[in-house]
Amino acid sequence: MEHAEHFPAPFPWRAATVVAGGVALVELVALIAIGLLHLAPRASAASARPVQAHRVVSPPASPVRSVAALPSHPLRPRSRVRVLVLNGNGVAGAAATQAARLQGDGYVLAGATNAQRHDYARSMVMYVPGWAKEARRLAHETGIAMVAPVDGLRGAELRGAALILLLGR
Repeated sequence: MEHAEHFPAPFPWRAATVVAGGVALVELVALIAIGLLHLAPRASAASARPVQAHRVVSPPASPVRSVAALPSHPLRPRSRVRVLVLNGNGVAGAAATQAARLQGDGYVLAGATNAQRHDYARSMVMYVPGWAKEARRLAHETGIAMVAPVDGLRGAELRGAALILLLGR
């Protein structure tokens, strides 16, 4: 019959495991605290501070000249904005329906036709240089969130349009 022999000292790996587990627990608590500090709303801290009036002091004149701002133009009336409507979602008649709505709102149509592809996930308004304000207005009126400069269309494809309304799904 065999008997179990008892070792005089505990295994050294047990102590190392307990120490490593303790260090991991401390690191976890520290990471959670740091994460909460970064995710905490900062508005409450900003609103708790008293507002102080600051005097704006213009900087001294420097020998380096600043770049002049581009001249701004007023928002053009809808009757002066040519829009090309492209159907990029594959739904038959979508471009014609949207074009009729735009014409009713006073826009000038440059055409309503199919896009080269029919798999656009989102609708967008594109504009040629100098027509960004009108593009944002059209996007706002049609409920479209994406506005970008024209990309991929050239001269004759634009049909004289300043804005392109690409219909997606």
